[in-house]
Order: sequence, then C-alpha cells, then structure tokens
Amino acid sequence: MNRLLLPLASLLSGVGMLVVGTGLLFAAIGAQAASAHFSGLVTGLIMSAYFAGFVYGTYACPAIIRGVGHIRAFAAMASVASALPILHALWINPWSWGVLRFVTGVCLVGLYIVVESWLNVVATSQQRGKVFAAYMAVNGVALALGQWLILVGDRFGFIPFAMVSVLFSFALLPITLTPVAEPVPTEAPKLGLVELFAISPIGVIGAVGSGLLNGAFFSLGNVFAQGVGFSEKGIATFMAATILGGAVFQWPVGHLSDRHDRRRVLFLICALSGAVALAGYFLAQGNEMLLIFLGVVYGGLSFTVYGLSVAHVNDLIDPSRVLEVTGGLLLLYGLGATAGPTLAGGLMDQLGPEALMLYLATVLAFLVVAIWRYSIRTPIVTDSHAVKSDYVVMGNSSPAVLQMDPRLQPARPTPDADDPSIPTTARAPGQ
Repeated sequence: MNRLLLPLASLLSGVGMLVVGTGLLFAAIGAQAASAHFSGLVTGLIMSAYFAGFVYGTYACPAIIRGVGHIRAFAAMASVASALPILHALWINPWSWGVLRFVTGVCLVGLYIVVESWLNVVATSQQRGKVFAAYMAVNGVALALGQWLILVGDRFGFIPFAMVSVLFSFALLPITLTPVAEPVPTEAPKLGLVELFAISPIGVIGAVGSGLLNGAFFSLGNVFAQGVGFSEKGIATFMAATILGGAVFQWPVGHLSDRHDRRRVLFLICALSGAVALAGYFLAQGNEMLLIFLGVVYGGLSFTVYGLSVAHVNDLIDPSRVLEVTGGLLLLYGLGATAGPTLAGGLMDQLGPEALMLYLATVLAFLVVAIWRYSIRTPIVTDSHAVKSDYVVMGNSSPAVLQMDPRLQPARPTPDADDPSIPTTARAPGQ
C-alpha cells in the first residue's frame, strides 16, 4: 500500500501546487487588467491566448517529450513556467501579456501531460478509478484555493505574480523527487471531428459549449465581480464558491444521469444554468451575497455539461473507442475555451461587466435549443456492442489524463499491482 500512497501523494501535492498557482494567476491577471483599464475585448484576447497555447501544446509537447524524455522536458517547461509570472509583473502590456499567456498555456499543458503520465504508471487497472477521483478532487480544491490567495498582499501589485512563481517552483520538488519510473511515451488514437459529430451532435455541441462557458468564466469572472462592485473578499469568494459548487454537484448530477436519458438531464441542466445566469445578469449590481449563492448554483450545474456530454457520447460507442472519442471532445472543449473569453469580453465592452452573465445565458440558450433539436429529430444509433456507460467526473487538462478514465478497457496486461514502477501504456480516460 505504501508503494502506492507515497508516489501518489508526491505527484498529487505537486500538481496541487501547479493548479493553485494557475488559479491565482488567472485572478491576478483579471484584477490587474481591470486596474490597467484594459477593455473587455483586450482582456478576453489575452485570456484566449492561454487556451490557444493550451490547445497548441497538446500537439507540440508530446513531440518534445518523446524527443528528450519526460524528466528533461518537465524540467525545461517548469523552468519557463516559473519565470513567466514575474515577466507578467514587469511588462504590463496587452501584447506582452498575450504572448506570455500563450507560452504559459503551452508550458502548463506540457507539465500536466508529464504528471498525468506518471499518475498512469501509479494507477493499476484495479486502482485507476480511485486515482482518477483523487486527481479530480485535488484539481477542484486547488483551483478554488488559488482564487482566495489573491487576498494575500496587494492584488494589484507584484506579490500575486511572485507567489505564482514560488508555487510553480515548489511544485517541482515533490514531482522531480517522485520514485515513480519515467513513463513510456504513447500515442493517443485520433478521431476526425466530422465523424465525431456524426456519432453524436449533442456531445460535440456540449463539449464546445462547455468550453465557451468555462473559458469565459475562468478568464473574466474576476473582471465581472470587480466591475459590479464586489469587495476584494467578495471577488475571491464568488470565484472560489462557484468552482467548489461545480466540484460538489458533479456526483449527484452524474448519479441522476446514469439512471435517466442523459440528453434530458443535459437539457435540464443547461436550461436551469441559463436561468441562473440570466438572474445573475439582472441582479448583478449591489447583491454580492445573492450573486455568490447564484454562483454556487451556476457552477454546480454548468460545470457538469462537459462530463455529461462525454458520458452521452460514450453511451453510443463501443468501449474500445472511448480514448479516441474523449480525446476529440477534449480538443473541441479547448477550441471553445479559446473563443469564449474574446466573445464575452467584446460583449462586456458593449453592455458593461454584468454582460458576462448575459453571455453565459446566451450560450446556454443555444445549447438548450440544439439539444432539443437533436433529441427530437435524431434517433440514438449505437454500436452493436455499446452499453450505457457510467458518468465520470471529467477533467479537461491534457490528453494524458484520459488514460485514467475508469471506463476505458485496458488493451494490454497491466503491471503487478504491488510494483508501480513498471509503466503501463494502455489505460483509460479534464476543471
């Protein structure tokens, strides 16, 4: 047991510090962009650059890792990632920040790929579900904690960026000292997006819509809260409470979707989320505590859209195709997250900071219409051997995390459960 817990604890503590730093960096950039009077569109473009780098990194980083190995690639990307927050503080310029955010996205997805690959070595087929659940829980709590850390020191000064740099640097210690052997690089199977849409239009639309929603919220939630007059503590609490609400609601919503038609559950979730976001738009000014409560409900509902979309697609396919299908949905999520901050930022310029909630409600309204249209007119066609899959709390960090999805059937024999140092190269499917 210790041979599992010790390496697992070291990897999870390291990734926890990475995610805390990432959450704090989002909060710091949002706060300082507002204080520097960047327009909503400019701030959205800066934030979109991060997600664009994240998507690009999913293709570029595996080639780097295969070329120099996991450890060297990790050291190089971690070194760059640790320096970038300081450069944000030195160059408060939208062009510079756009470039820095893009490079940050590339580096962080590379770091996640390495860490998640190591977690795949730790997780045998019997333990995969527990390791995956622990990883998702750490991500949710760490991302929320990063929002509260903005309250330490002057959130408009150098301190938040310095803290991010320190967190990224400290994250190296438990990860580089882990006793887990270096993973064997693997290639994830690819699936064309047209074929994926043919399998499940609802799943594709849900994945893109989830990216549009989450990319905009994480990027501009701080700008929205600051613009409508929240206190510093209120801004941090609003963001953290929304994220934690999303983490807590995953299980009851997933339980419900496992027992009912997932399309109907997804329709209901989008409709309720849209209603909550619309209420937030009309109540944005002068209702801090009410908006924090609405944030918890909104996060609890809308953050399940991606997981429900993935589960719905997995209901329609043979289990052997889970990895390629989920990888395609992750790409679509990233594309949506890249576009979301720019679209929402432009709308906020036109209608004010509270328009973020109007943007979220509009995206959710489109999802409701699309789900209704394809649920009514398009029958479910499944592979001959497909059965309804279980709902799994999904991460949207890197393709490597998909290997841990407990729905994936191992394609090769797994290593001895008592020897986590032996790499496993075929395991199943991520904030």
